[in-house]
Amino acid sequence: MTITLYHNPACGTSRNTLAMIRASGEEPVVVDYLQAGWSAERLQSLAAQMGAPIRSLIRDKGTPARALGLFHEGVDDQTIIAAMIGHPVIVNRPIVVSDKGVRLCRPSELVLDLLSEPVARFTKEDGEVVGA
Repeated sequence: MTITLYHNPACGTSRNTLAMIRASGEEPVVVDYLQAGWSAERLQSLAAQMGAPIRSLIRDKGTPARALGLFHEGVDDQTIIAAMIGHPVIVNRPIVVSDKGVRLCRPSELVLDLLSEPVARFTKEDGEVVGA
C-alpha cells in the first residue's frame, strides 16, 4: 500500500499521525507541504477525494486565514486556493492519502482507518492512549 502524508513537522497531530503509520508497519511518502508548497490542482483533487469543500481544509489557528477574510461568507474557492498557495500553513493538516481513501486526520487516530494493519494501541506525544 502506498501512503502519502501531507505533513507539518511542527504540528503534534501531524507527528502523531506519522508515528501511527510507522508503528503500523508502513513507511509513508512524507510531503513537508510548508517547503514543497501546493498547487491548485492538488488542493482541488484532495478536497474532491475527501468529498469535502475546499473551505473545510482551512486552518485558523496560527495562520493568516482570518486576517485574509477566508471565513467570510461568499469567499469563493479560487480565493481560498490562492491564499493556500501563497500561505501553505493555511491548509489544515495532516492529510493522508492511502489506497483506502483520503482524510484530514484530526484527531490523528483517524489515520487508523486508512491503514492495512493499523496498530492496536498507540501512545501519543501527550500521553493519550489510543486503542485497547
